[in-house]
Amino acid sequence: MIEKVLIANRGEIALRVIRTCKALGIKTVAVYSDEDYNSLHVKKADESFHIGEAAPAKSYLNQEKILEVMLSSGTDAVHPGYGFLSENDDFARLCEKNKINFIGPSADSMNLCGDKMECKEAMLKAKVPTVPGSPDLVKDVEEATKIANDIGYP
Repeated sequence: MIEKVLIANRGEIALRVIRTCKALGIKTVAVYSDEDYNSLHVKKADESFHIGEAAPAKSYLNQEKILEVMLSSGTDAVHPGYGFLSENDDFARLCEKNKINFIGPSADSMNLCGDKMECKEAMLKAKVPTVPGSPDLVKDVEEATKIANDIGYP
């Protein structure tokens, strides 16, 4: 059972995660940059930690600093929200390595789905229905027109 979640994001998404965790009886940890110190998610969380300068590269994308906070605060899970680290397979892998539950897809799934063409090939191989499209990058307007005509129009 998850007991404490660090929300590796800010603003509206962090507030939604905090609200849900509180409804489930789960403690919350917020992180914030210099610019976000007075934000509502910082006030609503059970705990909050400063993670760096206002620039996201120096705060919300700083995996090492966020890991440091997760370990020092005793969180057993992290919710990445959206954007920032939510689609970063290296961050998910870092969490897995440190035995912190990543609330989202596995690092391997993210890695596979990060490349849209590889993802589509995997879905086709698994016989998952997909939206018809080009098998590769389209080179020019003529090729796009041919593919569109082959697929058909609604």
